[in-house]
Amino acid sequence: MRKELIISVCSVAAFLGGQELFASAFIHAPYVCVADAIQNDNRPAKAERLFHSKAVEKEIVRVQKVLKNAKLAWMFTNCFPNTLDTTVHFRRDKDGNPDTFVYTGDIHAMWLRDSGAQVWPYVQLANKDPELKEMIAGVIRRQFLCINIDPYANAFNDGPTGGDWQTDLTDMKPELHERKWEIDSLCYPIRLAYEYWKVTGDDSVFDDKWLSAARLVLKTFKEQQRKESTGPYKFQRKTERALDTVTNDGWGNPVKPVGLIVSTFRPSDDASLFQFLIPSNFFAVSSLRKAAEILTEVNKENSLAAECKALAQEVEDAIRKYAVYNHPKYGKIYAFEVDGFGNHNLMDDANVPSLLALPYLGDVDINDPIYQNTRRFVWSEDNPYFFKGTAGEGIGGPHIGYDMIWPMSIMMKAFTSQDDEEIKACIKMLMDTDAGTGFMHESFHKDNPEKFTRAWFAWQNTLFGELILKLVNEGKVDLLNSIE
Repeated sequence: MRKELIISVCSVAAFLGGQELFASAFIHAPYVCVADAIQNDNRPAKAERLFHSKAVEKEIVRVQKVLKNAKLAWMFTNCFPNTLDTTVHFRRDKDGNPDTFVYTGDIHAMWLRDSGAQVWPYVQLANKDPELKEMIAGVIRRQFLCINIDPYANAFNDGPTGGDWQTDLTDMKPELHERKWEIDSLCYPIRLAYEYWKVTGDDSVFDDKWLSAARLVLKTFKEQQRKESTGPYKFQRKTERALDTVTNDGWGNPVKPVGLIVSTFRPSDDASLFQFLIPSNFFAVSSLRKAAEILTEVNKENSLAAECKALAQEVEDAIRKYAVYNHPKYGKIYAFEVDGFGNHNLMDDANVPSLLALPYLGDVDINDPIYQNTRRFVWSEDNPYFFKGTAGEGIGGPHIGYDMIWPMSIMMKAFTSQDDEEIKACIKMLMDTDAGTGFMHESFHKDNPEKFTRAWFAWQNTLFGELILKLVNEGKVDLLNSIE
């Protein structure tokens, strides 16, 4: 339930343990200097922070010292540690292994997608902080555990507690928060585990639970190619919101088996129109290849690795054959969704994986001409979910609806940009649309940033920190400091 509130900047931190918020107005705090901004950050009090990392704190101080724009330094200080401060629940399992349950923010459940993205920016610091390294290993182990409980679920409870969606017409279990089948739910854990292994050299997370999870990923992807049947998964929900349920008795709109993988839901948790969701199929290709490398080098499971590589190639070939649309204005572009029958859904959604974010996830080369054409299309009014107003411009999606821009899309534009002025404009827009809170939000109105959804959305907060840190590390400090 959303509530209309009028709150001040200083009170934002008090709401970080609450439910979903919809702020109607803010009293803006002045931005005087970096020192003042840091002193008055909107992080929880130290005693109330859920996880402390010395490496992350040192990185915050380092970035603060080089950023001359006081508001930007303040926002980075608030956002970069937000996952650690407010969502990480670290402990050990019965065998003594690290086990980390990560809230998405105002919803106290663990999404495989969100949790993998939330801790991703900290992997680069893992070798500088043994406790941080162990915490990330705990996330990876928890994600493998979740996949083994149900590879079709997108979000999990902290134990068999049940929840709001136990009445959904699908194979629900009390450990599941929600059971929406999304390809990317199986990709983000592989992406995180692979990067952790490459950075730290620690392969201890790739144990029997990993092997079981890897087999389930492969099995589930093959089932959802729907070559022989619709497979075991179906979903319906009693709701007034069309995109929270699935047509045709829970099977979705028909697809023609062409080698692509069905994703019944999008990363937004909205039902797909045409079920071959192309950004997620791209993500499956890169994830299967990463899994194959782990299986070969760590587990010596050459046969399973070969199956992963073969499926990755089959899906990639199908993308090239069925997902490219010759647009009359932009030339060849990637469709958002297809069905194998020749139908194409031309749009993009802000949630990642998205068409815009393909190079960010490493799924295509940034100079791929079809991607560049697609990028121009999705950041234009020819994309039905691109919105432009007096406060900003960007991509939204049907999850929130008309005129609501997701900061995530602006971040992805910056992540995938090769133009410094474009990057600068994106950062300025993100700074100008925080509604004075110092945090990112799920979405904001194109004409009024003080009208936003979700005051506590850890993925977007940490992603903003990731972006600023990337730019600092790439030597773009002067660019950031030129923002007024």
